Amino acid sequence: MPHKMLKLSTLAILVAGASQASAAVYTIEPVSTAGADQLAAQEYFPSAQANADSTPVSMFTTGIKPSAEGENCFTGNCNAGSYDVAGTARRGTQGAPLSDAVAFNQNRQFVNDLSGLYNYCRDDLGYNTCDVWARSEYFGYGYNVDDEQSGQGLGGLQHIQQTWKNNYRSNAIALDNGAAVTTKADDATAYPEQGIGTLQDKTTDATLEGITGNYSFGTSSSAVFNNNGVYPRAFAKRGFVNIDGTPAALLNPVSGDAFVKNMGQTMANGAVETTDGNLLVVGSSSFAQTFTQDVDSRDPNTDDINIGLGFNKDTFKQCATNPSNLYSTFECQFSSFANEAAFWLVDASGNVVKSGVMGSNLAAVDKDHDDVSAQASANAVAMVNGSPVAVGYISRDTNSSDSYVMEAAFFKPTTGIDSSWTQTAIPGITISTGDDRNYEYTMANDVNANFKVVGIAKSHKADNRSYPQKMFIYDNATGQTKFLDSSVSSIFFRGANGDAEAINDHDQVVGWIDSETKNQIDGSERRHRAFTYIAGSAAQGPLKAGSVWMLDDLTNDGGAANSVANSYRIISATDVNNAGVISATANYCAGGYQNLTKEAQCLDQNGKPKEEKQVAIKLVPKANATDKDIIVRKAEEDEPVKRSGGSLGILALTALGFIGFRRRK
Repeated sequence: MPHKMLKLSTLAILVAGASQASAAVYTIEPVSTAGADQLAAQEYFPSAQANADSTPVSMFTTGIKPSAEGENCFTGNCNAGSYDVAGTARRGTQGAPLSDAVAFNQNRQFVNDLSGLYNYCRDDLGYNTCDVWARSEYFGYGYNVDDEQSGQGLGGLQHIQQTWKNNYRSNAIALDNGAAVTTKADDATAYPEQGIGTLQDKTTDATLEGITGNYSFGTSSSAVFNNNGVYPRAFAKRGFVNIDGTPAALLNPVSGDAFVKNMGQTMANGAVETTDGNLLVVGSSSFAQTFTQDVDSRDPNTDDINIGLGFNKDTFKQCATNPSNLYSTFECQFSSFANEAAFWLVDASGNVVKSGVMGSNLAAVDKDHDDVSAQASANAVAMVNGSPVAVGYISRDTNSSDSYVMEAAFFKPTTGIDSSWTQTAIPGITISTGDDRNYEYTMANDVNANFKVVGIAKSHKADNRSYPQKMFIYDNATGQTKFLDSSVSSIFFRGANGDAEAINDHDQVVGWIDSETKNQIDGSERRHRAFTYIAGSAAQGPLKAGSVWMLDDLTNDGGAANSVANSYRIISATDVNNAGVISATANYCAGGYQNLTKEAQCLDQNGKPKEEKQVAIKLVPKANATDKDIIVRKAEEDEPVKRSGGSLGILALTALGFIGFRRRK
């Protein structure tokens, strides 16, 4: 009898092992690196060329093309190859996120020099590595620690600010399924400005925020121009639409102020096709310049810029009133603006049929209050019962020392798309003011056809020194807002930072969350991992209603450590379409991580670290997978590698900056 039992047990183990080897709920499909390779091959600054040649370009995803009506990859009824992934390739650090209306959502607009970056990290992120992070974000990745201002780093805010004297090289390329996307900012004929100079090739930065039908859309910086030996930009950011390879610019819809129309920014964050085949794009647009008489917080520290120029505040104030000096004056390159939520209706030929602001901002007349300016933006849009609903944030005047705060809101047209729009703050996350202020800001990231909204609420007070960024979901049918916290799943542990980035029409939510609690008290940065939450009442394939999963668990096939599935650790999920396909950003270790655990390291056969790359991937549901195909990754049994506050690698620095990088749909 014992002998027979042994045979049965052995057989059971073999069967279980065989089933696990072909398990997993999602298949990982890498996105082409053609655009990243193109950026890597471009010439960089001579002083940093060796650094550029030896450092991999990072890729990020921002969205995925919607699926057709009725498609569902969980049942095998889909064409996964048709779902293009939107994103960007970036060389080094970004300094000031191109996807933010104001850097890191700080409406004071003070994150414009080294000390501003450090103060933001210290006060809002709470890490003990802020000195390293701030220097890398300002001077660029791999900067020369013995001579920080020599331009040795890759990317960074200093390179942008030094453009006036030193020119610039592209630091970010917009990607459609991994291929570079053309923006209108690359075309010299797109600049009607007089006296700006000669356009310099390969000097724009861009990110693609989404793909819908034949349209793709995103935001680009201006190109750099040679203007008698100095190198101005025409503007900081401008939204664009690309239609079957032909780009069109989304110009500022404000009227009357030539300066704001010229140098003010626009951003294309989200879009949806209308019933007549046009594209409704939502985003933000500048409506007024921001500066105050006695506040210097928006003035950059020119000692950091290190090009031998000071910053004259009186000259800066004349930028708006003396357009003849606009592109020959260093100070005008630092113009800052109050921004309003905006929309553009674009036809199939790239013509903007209608554009305007979405509602009347409380601060439209008084754009500044001390050193705080009015800011509003629409981040995403969906058709709800045949009518568009956009979500994002508005500026609320608190009539207190806190003055303007950025609060999550939704926008609806009063009648047709080209009519006026109403703005409504999302209930349950109102920002209190004064000594008991609860949130730094709140904002909505996405909305679905069921009028469910996901977003974030950035805590103002420290919670065990981790300064958590909470996630919420709002249901307009019930008028209720709930947080994604430990009452929903233990994955959303107390004090964790997270970002609910997208929700599809089946109420499947995706985003990222801190994946470790060990360093909650000491202020160290934690690993980020992508998650999905089935927020609706119906299961999605093998994923039950109400369940929350780390995507690393749903892609784990239980195979060998050198399997394709074990070559990725997914740090952020940025979008999910109705067929269940997810766009995501991952760390990639060629040949697989050392084992299948959550904290596995990227090591060679001798136990030495191998190079990790940050890549774009697409997660496709396996047809007819069941809950038995889910293999939860175990925790690492060995002592985790201790981090040093003195030096961070490119992937660690990318993770540190990930809170500032948010996908727009």
